[in-house]
Amino acid sequence: MHRKFEELRAKQAGFTLVELLIVITILGVLAAIVVFSVRGINDQSGTTACASDVATVDAAIEAYYASNGAYPANLASLWSGASPLLKSSPAFNGGTVGYNSTSGTITINGGSGC
Repeated sequence: MHRKFEELRAKQAGFTLVELLIVITILGVLAAIVVFSVRGINDQSGTTACASDVATVDAAIEAYYASNGAYPANLASLWSGASPLLKSSPAFNGGTVGYNSTSGTITINGGSGC
């Protein structure tokens, strides 16, 4: 009877429990590495999006100055009014926007990644 079980077991192909545990452990380590790598990419994307918003608004301010000979009184005039230069208000990644109408400079305070 014992010999019959050994013959059946020799004919079966499969993985042992130890082999499966090793594969699962390796996959877990690889998944952890990917998760931490992607987290850094998200942080970079917020900073890049904010810098892009600042560059877009700065270009719109300079275009307004070139057309009107003076900087706009407020930033809202860039996306509202008779001839808006921007389609909508930029988000600046949640930061608070400061604007100096004398020099045409903007400052961003706070926000995630700004």
